[in-house]
Amino acid sequence: MAILGIDIGGSGIKGAIVDVAQGTMISERLRISTPQPATPEAVAQTVQQLVQQLNWHGPIGCTFPAIVKNGHTLSAANVDQAWVGANADQLFEQATGCPFHMLNDADAAGLAEMKYGAGKDHHGVVMMLTFGTGIGSALFVQGLLVPNTELGHLEIRGKDAEHRASDRVREEKGWDWPKWAEKVNEVLARIEALFSPDLLIMGGGVSKRFDKFGQFLQTNAPLVPATLQNNAGIIGAALAASELFEQGHHIPNAH
Repeated sequence: MAILGIDIGGSGIKGAIVDVAQGTMISERLRISTPQPATPEAVAQTVQQLVQQLNWHGPIGCTFPAIVKNGHTLSAANVDQAWVGANADQLFEQATGCPFHMLNDADAAGLAEMKYGAGKDHHGVVMMLTFGTGIGSALFVQGLLVPNTELGHLEIRGKDAEHRASDRVREEKGWDWPKWAEKVNEVLARIEALFSPDLLIMGGGVSKRFDKFGQFLQTNAPLVPATLQNNAGIIGAALAASELFEQGHHIPNAH
């Protein structure tokens, strides 16, 4: 079954058609810069462009860097504040004419890693953390997702964890890998104290450079890099949409 997966980030909007049986992308991966300001209407137009460029007519799964419940975006950490309370599924269906399913970006990446990647066949408590513009989190218990955990906003010494240890902060501060790893270790220690995970998966764009900093990270649980790297969001979004639409929760076509 093929589904279009779209991954909306603070800097770029990426998409590809995904074979959800295999967890592989079967079209080219397109990227368009996120419009600034990233208002709901501007982002919907950009998503429409992506859908047209891929000549897609069918269900779409889409990630978003926010709490997402029942198709509504309830927070906006690294995007325009107009997203708070927006009916994103409806907005995107009207823009694209396709059935749409929106979910949190880290949750989508986690779903992909659990089915096809580093978390495959792993039971118990699995925590995936994505390090990028912010820090995203996805928590799984016996393979089931606990959605919208938002652990990048854990307070550490008076600041959000993502303001201490995201990949963006590393770049802005010009930290070397050992220095950044110190900050990441502080976040990992707090998460381990609260959740006692059996496995930690490190994702986000920086995960492809795990060989540069992995040796400096200290955890009780095994810590592994995500295997799908930057494509996890696209693949996980398509997977989530396929499961929803296969269950018969068909969202009426916007046409």
